[in-house]
Amino acid sequence: MAVIGIESSAHTMGIGIVDRGKVVCNIKRMYRITDKGLIPARVADFHSEGVGGIISESMKVAGIGARDIEAIGYTKGPGLGACLRVGQLTALTLSKRLGVPVMPVNHAVAHIEIAKWYLKMRNPLALYVSGGNSQIIGLSEIPHRHYHIHGETFDVGVGNMIDNFARYAKLNPAWGSTVARSAEGGSYIEMPYTVKGMDFAFAGLLTNAEKLIDSGKSVRDVAYSLQETAFSMLLEASERAMMLMGSGEFLICGGVAQSARLKEMARLMCKAHGARFGVATDEYNADNGAMIALVAEKMFRSGHKPARSDCTVKQKYRIDSVRVGW
Repeated sequence: MAVIGIESSAHTMGIGIVDRGKVVCNIKRMYRITDKGLIPARVADFHSEGVGGIISESMKVAGIGARDIEAIGYTKGPGLGACLRVGQLTALTLSKRLGVPVMPVNHAVAHIEIAKWYLKMRNPLALYVSGGNSQIIGLSEIPHRHYHIHGETFDVGVGNMIDNFARYAKLNPAWGSTVARSAEGGSYIEMPYTVKGMDFAFAGLLTNAEKLIDSGKSVRDVAYSLQETAFSMLLEASERAMMLMGSGEFLICGGVAQSARLKEMARLMCKAHGARFGVATDEYNADNGAMIALVAEKMFRSGHKPARSDCTVKQKYRIDSVRVGW
């Protein structure tokens, strides 16, 4: 028996199918982002036009029929409202047609849970870094079992900051991997560094990078300096959290976890403290349907029965507001 997961929080429409903790299918289609950025209404149209075909393709790949589906999960949030709504309406429609329950899934929980599943980690400290989110997170049993945020960005997520820089520097496509390639061979320029305990801020770093570009500094040097500074901030705060929490396991998850440089820096930090470091493959760090299906199955197997009023979308759906009942 299978659980389907629908991911539509931003530019990716992903459909994943999980059967008893095993990912049997993980297909996605991505809206192409250019130097013009992302317009939510257009992305939502892209998702709406493609979701039916992707679901059919996924079921064929997984070798299942409608009678094999036990539950449907979708991304409730956080994310872009118009995009989230496509996933929600698709899940509710399928639920009614097939007579199976719907599981509203927190996007951040899904990123951490699939990384833990892939790495076979039980209770790691997680650095969750994506377009809209940058948080240091760990499981807590007080006052109930949930993911506690030990530190987070004061302003923008590190992924959005890097993407905004890419657009300002007229890089295409305007996202992190393009910035990483542009940074190769760069020289460091001192930039603003903002860490407050286990929290951090990136808006000032972005403003400074834009001013450096305007002053004639090379894109290569600014891109290199931006990456080094931002990632150092994230890992300084993470290292402090590791020491305070006494954690022997550390993972990075989310879209920015695909950065080779961030992984290299994290690996060195963990080696210095004798901690185990892990990161899932890019397939599971980029937004994907399998992570939604995995959590939806955990919720379903644990007996979770969400009220119809819970099956909504919530653009600012905090991870620390979710009870972990599995």
